[in-house]
Amino acid sequence: MVGVEVVEGPFVTRRQELGAASARSLLLTVLGEFVLPGARPVWTATLIDLLADLDVAEKAARQAIMRTADSGWIAGSRVGRETCWTLTEAGTRLLREGTDRIYGFAAEGRSWDGRWLVLTVGIPENARSLRQQLRTRLGWAGLGSVNGTTWVTPRVDREEEARRVLDDLGLLAGSWSFLAQAGVVGDERSLTRSAWDLDAIEARYEDFLDLVRRRRPRTDRQALVAQVRLVQEWRRFPLLDPGLPRELLPPRWSGNRAAEVFRERHAAWASRAQAAWAELSRDR
Repeated sequence: MVGVEVVEGPFVTRRQELGAASARSLLLTVLGEFVLPGARPVWTATLIDLLADLDVAEKAARQAIMRTADSGWIAGSRVGRETCWTLTEAGTRLLREGTDRIYGFAAEGRSWDGRWLVLTVGIPENARSLRQQLRTRLGWAGLGSVNGTTWVTPRVDREEEARRVLDDLGLLAGSWSFLAQAGVVGDERSLTRSAWDLDAIEARYEDFLDLVRRRRPRTDRQALVAQVRLVQEWRRFPLLDPGLPRELLPPRWSGNRAAEVFRERHAAWASRAQAAWAELSRDR
């Protein structure tokens, strides 16, 4: 099994243990990072070998592959006793959307025109399951909750996505959206702290920085493993972080440093990781 040299430092925190990657999640990261760009088939054995380097047991790896196929994201074809896999149209779309979100999120910060999207949602008090679904899906869309019925985001381009969430959950009736600028009452930075737990998000960024800075891949194969783990850990942040403009963030926001480190390490390891992937694929 191939490891990555780790410089002595803090242990993995409880937050990262709670966010530990599943076999299927790691498989999707591998497919998005190495199979999607070349649009070439990949052997089962290639995936199992790489997942083994990522501490995924063979049985769990095979289950992840089959579940991904059952979801319609990859399709297999037999060649003798072996199976090779190609991305389906649905799988290609899924991974492209994920890749755009991951790398778009790591891009330099956008400018902000000072407008807010404000959403008020009519939802029954006793609909606990529906409230949880609403919180999860609007959170994924980048909205924060000021109270049980009011959601906000400075990303006004998320209005259509928010409308789709309400439509899917049957909550369009009795809900309204507004595009507005802040008035003279209240402070916008205080509003962001009411809507999002910025301290918890920043702690996750610090954990990410601790882990990435300790990795020192010496071989191409170690760079391949490090690259998968880098993307796997970064892909959580578009869900955790609403992507607020700098005007609304605390000074010296750790997310800015984390994004810079992600871009730097990804670029530094990319050619070695691709060389190792090509070699692993040729070995079949």
